Amino acid sequence: MDLSNLRPAKGSNKKGKRLGRGQGSGKGGTSTRGHKGAKSRSGYSRKVGFEGGQMPLQRRLPKYGFKNVNRVEYKGINISTLQTIAEEHNIEKIDFEVLVKTGFVNKNALVKILGNGTLNRKIEVHAHAFSKSAKEAIEANKGTVVIL
Repeated sequence: MDLSNLRPAKGSNKKGKRLGRGQGSGKGGTSTRGHKGAKSRSGYSRKVGFEGGQMPLQRRLPKYGFKNVNRVEYKGINISTLQTIAEEHNIEKIDFEVLVKTGFVNKNALVKILGNGTLNRKIEVHAHAFSKSAKEAIEANKGTVVIL
């Protein structure tokens, strides 16, 4: 067997019914659309959420909340993760490129270092933001904090 003689199983592929191709087909005339009305016409499309004139659900429910256009979304990384990265790769400097290479963030993310976990190595950390506890933990081990 090779790619040139692959075929679907016998009877597994069927042609679709061809509607509206004359009375002899058994599906001519109204072509299963019924008589008259908007739904029988070509080009008909119902509005999204239309409920036959009844007040649609999205208009019955109240509006709430808002989306803050000025919000800055950070990807949080704990110092315990930095400890793991430093041990596995045996490095003293963890910058944005290292975090992208190890797969913790994508290249468009903003990184914030958070203070969960323990750190027992001297490391230089480059990130977009730091929590107060993370900054203290890094500096307690004589490491340096660089804000991008």
